[in-house]
Parts: sequence; C-alpha cells; structure tokens
Amino acid sequence: MKLASKENIEVPIEQVFDMLIDFDRHERSAMRRGADVLRTDKLGEAGVGVAWDISFDFRGKARKLALEVIEFDQPYEMTLQAKMQGLDSTINLQLVALSKTLTRLNVTTDIAPQTLSARLMVQSFKLAKSSISKRFDSRLADQARDMEDRYARLA
Repeated sequence: MKLASKENIEVPIEQVFDMLIDFDRHERSAMRRGADVLRTDKLGEAGVGVAWDISFDFRGKARKLALEVIEFDQPYEMTLQAKMQGLDSTINLQLVALSKTLTRLNVTTDIAPQTLSARLMVQSFKLAKSSISKRFDSRLADQARDMEDRYARLA
C-alpha cells in the first residue's frame, strides 16, 4: 500500500532538512505520545545507519518497530526503512527548493506485508485508505506549519 503527500513550506531548504534531521526532537515527541524510543546506532551525527528500536501500543497491542536511515542526501532527500512484526515500510522524504524561501516536502511511504496477519492489517488499511490519506495529509500540513513557526521564531 502506498501513501503520498506533499506540502509547501515557507522555509529555506537547508533549514527544513535541519528540522527533519533533528532526531532528538522527534524522539522526545514520540516519547510524549507514549512510545519507548531507544537509539541503537553509535553515530554522532545524522546519516546512513542512524537507527532506533521503538515500542508503542497500536490497536490495543504492543508493537515493536525497527527504524533505520538507509539513504541520506543532505539537503535533498532521506529514506527510512521500518520493520514491524511482518510489515516492511519505506518512507521517503524529498525536498525541492521552489525559491530561496519556499521548499516543497514530498513524503511517500510504501507498506509491504510479509505475513498473513500483516496482509490482513494492510487490507483493513486499504479499506480505510481515504480517511488514512486525509489524516496523513493533515499531519504533514501540521508539521509544515510547525516548521514555519519554528523558523519564524529563529529569524
């Protein structure tokens, strides 16, 4: 199953990418929402190989997710690979500079089931794809506005 969304952000491309790779902020955000986040790599900076083990509750069950950065082309693109109990997912974040102060963020995710139970879960996602896509778009728009607000405070 594929999901895609794009959002224009009134922030220069370098600053958008810097906000995307502010992994400490993302870790704290996930922890505030109840996830347990453990960074598993020994890298001191963002790049290929940065990885996490994440535990959280979803649909009433405890889930474990292994997340790793597999492609990193600063400031244009980053790809993450997620593996969760029979589901493999690739998340691609691509930035395009539309002008000096306007950046388009394209986010695509491809979810591939590896087990029968994962296939059933993805099938239920497909049945609700329109509502999932709307939430996906809404969350990306919220993130874009948050980036604009953070940039405005720094400027």
